[in-house]
Amino acid sequence: MNIEKLDLLKPAIDFLISEGFSNLYPPQADCIKAGLLDGKSILVSAPTASGKTLTATLAIINYISKNNGKVIYLSPLRALASEKYIEFKKLEKVELGKKIKVGISTGDFENIEKNLEKNNVLILTNEKMDSIIRHGAEWIDEIGLVIVDEIHLIGDETRGPTLEMVLTKLKLLPSKPQIVGLSATITNSDEIARWLDCTLVKNDWRPVPLSEGVYDDGKVLMSNGKKFNIEPSLCGIPVDLGVQSVKEGGQSLVFAETRIRSRSLATKAADVISQLLEKKESEALEKISKKLLSNNEHTELVKTLATLVKKGVAFHHAGLNQNCRQTIESEFRKGTIKLLSSTPTLAAGVNLPARRVVISNINRYNAKVGANRPISILEYKQLCGRAGRPQYDDYGESIIVGNGNSADLFEYYINGQPEPIISKIVDDKSLRTHVLSVIVTNPGIKKEAILDLFLQTLGGLQSRKATIKFAIDISLRFLENSFLLIKRGERYAATEFGKKTSMLYIDPLTATYFRDAIENVSKERKHTFGFLHLITNCGEFFPKFSLRNKDYETASLVIENNSSELLEPISEYDCSRSLLALQSWIIESSELSLSDGLGIESGDMHRMIETADWLSYCLREISKHLERADLLDELENLRKRIIYGIREDLLDLVKVKGIGRIRARILYKHGIKTLDDLTRIPVNKLADIDKIGLTLANNIKLELHKVR
Repeated sequence: MNIEKLDLLKPAIDFLISEGFSNLYPPQADCIKAGLLDGKSILVSAPTASGKTLTATLAIINYISKNNGKVIYLSPLRALASEKYIEFKKLEKVELGKKIKVGISTGDFENIEKNLEKNNVLILTNEKMDSIIRHGAEWIDEIGLVIVDEIHLIGDETRGPTLEMVLTKLKLLPSKPQIVGLSATITNSDEIARWLDCTLVKNDWRPVPLSEGVYDDGKVLMSNGKKFNIEPSLCGIPVDLGVQSVKEGGQSLVFAETRIRSRSLATKAADVISQLLEKKESEALEKISKKLLSNNEHTELVKTLATLVKKGVAFHHAGLNQNCRQTIESEFRKGTIKLLSSTPTLAAGVNLPARRVVISNINRYNAKVGANRPISILEYKQLCGRAGRPQYDDYGESIIVGNGNSADLFEYYINGQPEPIISKIVDDKSLRTHVLSVIVTNPGIKKEAILDLFLQTLGGLQSRKATIKFAIDISLRFLENSFLLIKRGERYAATEFGKKTSMLYIDPLTATYFRDAIENVSKERKHTFGFLHLITNCGEFFPKFSLRNKDYETASLVIENNSSELLEPISEYDCSRSLLALQSWIIESSELSLSDGLGIESGDMHRMIETADWLSYCLREISKHLERADLLDELENLRKRIIYGIREDLLDLVKVKGIGRIRARILYKHGIKTLDDLTRIPVNKLADIDKIGLTLANNIKLELHKVR
C-alpha cells in the first residue's frame, strides 16, 4: 500500500515521505483496511520491528486533522516514553490546519502539571495516566485517541494491573475514545481485542526474516533447516556464536542471566573482537572509552566497561548509570560496538536490534521461589525479537545455547506458542490499591457498582464473578479496618487519609505502615536514620539488596552510631544493604566508595534515590495530615539530603542551581557556608575556586537572586 494513496492531508503525506516512508508494511496496511483512519479501535499483534510506531503516527495525524480532542500515548517505561517523545515531537512541523503540540510527563505522581492540558498529544507512562485519572483532571473527557504501547504487559505482575485499570476507565469514558493497542505476538490476542472492543490485526510479518535455532554439542540447528558447526574455544559457546556473526559483518547481542555473567561474557569476547576492528573503528572506540572515564567516577565497573569498549565490546545492565547506558546504546546503534552482552532488562526497554541474538541460558533467578527457573516462551520471543537490523541485515538469527536438551528446547521455545496474557488485577496489593482509587474518584459508590467496574476489566472477563466479588470484599474489609474508607449504609466513601493515600500513589498497606510509625514517633529529637529504615523497609522501596555476610558487622556499627535516631529498636537482621547505602549517601560517600564498600553500583543508587525521594515525600505528607508539624522540617531536609547526597551543613548552598554535592563541599571548605557568604564573595574570587570558573560563577550569582 502506497503512502501517497492514504486518505490524509497533503502536508501529512509530504511529512511521511520526508521521513523516508513510501510504502506500508503488511501489518500497517492491514490496520488501514481494518479502519484505523476511520476511527475504529484496533489491536495490533505483530513481531518487534514490524512498524508499529508508524501505525501510531498515522493514527495521531489522522485524529488531529479531523478532531479537536486529545491523543494519549501510553508507554510502560520512562526510557521508552522519552524515545517516543523525541519521535513524535517531529509531528509539530506538520501543517494540519491546527497546531500539534506534543508533551510528556512520566514522574511525580502527586503533582499534575498545569501545562499538560495545553498539549493535544501527550506521552505518558501508565502510572502517570492512572494518577491523572485519580486527580480528576478536567481534560480527561477530551481524550479521543488512546495508543497503548506494549499492551501485552497487562500480564506483568507489578505493572500490569495499573495498565488494566487505566484501559478499563478510558474505554468507559463518555467520549468513547478510539483505542490502538500495540502488542508483541500473543496467544490470546483475540480475547484482549474482545475485552477492549477492538478489531484484531494479527500479522507475523517482519521486515527482516527471523530464523531461530538451538546450539548443542558443536552444532546449531535453525528453524529454516540450516545447520552449521561451531568450533568451541576457551571463550565459551555464547561468545563463539556472537563472534562468528561479527566476523560475517553483523552485530551480536548476547543475553546473560545475571549481571556478573554479562560482564564475564563481554570480557571473554573482547580480545577476539578487537582483532577484527579496522584502525578507524579502534580510534573511534578509544574516544568513547575516554568519554566514559571523564564523565563518570572511576568505579571498577566503569573502568572495566571503558577497557572493553576500546575493544569493540560492552556490557549493559541496571547497575550502570544512565550516562553509561545511553553511551553504550548509542554506540551499539551506530555499529561502533560490535558485541553487546546484556541482562534481559534490555529486551523490555529500548530498541537495540542485532543480526544475531544469543541466549546464553534459558534459566533466570526467580525471587518468589528462591531458585532458577526457565524463562517463559513470551519472554523468549521478546529476546529473539531483537534479531535482525532493518537497515543493515537481510536476515536475523536467534540461538539458544542448549545443554544436551536441544530437541526439547526446540520444541518448547521455537515451535511453542507464547503463554496467554492473564490478568493480575485480583492480586491483594493491586486490588486494595485500585478499589481505594475507585472509591476516591466515585464518593458514595455502592459495592455493586465497584464490582460492576471490576467485571469490566480483563480479570472480569477471565475470572468468575464470585472470585472477584470475594477478593473485593477482602479489600474493602482491609480498607475499612485501616480507616482508609467509611461505609454509610450501602455506600462507601474515602476518609481524608484514604484520599491522601490514593493521591500519593502509594500502596494502602504502606500508607498505614507509615501512619502507625509516625503516630508513635517521639518529639524533641532527630529521627533521620529511623526514617531511612522505615522507607527502605516498606514494600514500595526498590531496589532492595540484602546484606552479604561481610556486611553484618558494618550494619551493627551503623545502628550503634545512629541508635538515638531510631523509631524503634532494630538489629542488623532488620537491615538491608540499601539502608546502609542511603545512610552512606547522605553523609557524602562517593559512588566509588559505595561500589567498593557495599557493592552498590551507580545505576542502582540512582533508582534508590528516586524511590527514597518519593517515599520521603509521602512520609512528610502523611505527617502533615497527622498534624505532626514537629516532623516536617526534618523530613523536608531528609528529602533534600537524599536528592543531593549531602550532610545537613550543605542544605543552604544546594538551593542554588549549578551547585551540587561536590561543588557545595568545595565551597564549604573555602569558608562559603551560607547564601550570605555566597552573596558577599566577589565573582572573580568565586571563579578562582576549584570546579567553579568564571562562567559558572556568573551563573551562580544570577541564580542566587532567585532563591534569596
